Amino acid sequence: MNPEFLTITNLIVGITCLISYMVMQNREGKSKLIFHPVTIKGQNEWHRFLTSGFIHADWWHLGINMFVLWSFGNAVEKYLYPHFLGAEFSTLKYMALYFGGIIFSSIPSYLRYHDAPHYAALGASGGVSAVVFAVIFFEPWQNLYLYGIIAIPQILAGVAYLYYSWYMDKKGTDNIGHMAHFTGAVWGFFFTGFMNVDLFARFIQKTLEGPSWF
Repeated sequence: MNPEFLTITNLIVGITCLISYMVMQNREGKSKLIFHPVTIKGQNEWHRFLTSGFIHADWWHLGINMFVLWSFGNAVEKYLYPHFLGAEFSTLKYMALYFGGIIFSSIPSYLRYHDAPHYAALGASGGVSAVVFAVIFFEPWQNLYLYGIIAIPQILAGVAYLYYSWYMDKKGTDNIGHMAHFTGAVWGFFFTGFMNVDLFARFIQKTLEGPSWF
């Protein structure tokens, strides 16, 4: 097997797909892994902060999260983190970025819903958001391609994403964990920056410089 394929990102994608598939039709298995604040508080099942990131509601939910993680995660793991943070322990830092995003993104929901039996959440969106915003931190003006066609600078897409997540969380009209998206993104940005505080100055400089095509 090509060693280039054996990345932490690809392993996470594979394991997450396998576990998600195994519990999609297994309600008992899903109930043991899902993020359920009342159960966490009452039975001290703190592992749910992490295990909920390995399960998804359906194939659409799983597919989007894993495609975005695969697209951005390999870039962070193989190029950005080793180049800017040093190769030593870069794998551990990357894992802390992703899994820390999953855990940290669930804290607001736990504080809000720890007495609400009806509330439960699942999915890797917090960790995925953390990885995406790590990329934005390094290359704010690099283009994202919406639908593979429409070019949008990453920093503008990131600001719009944060605003949308905050707005939709306040509105509360759907069943999506928008605050987890918001919090995971914040974790990814600041976690990456604090690994090397000089990167904050670099981010500000590159942001003020604007896109190279100006």
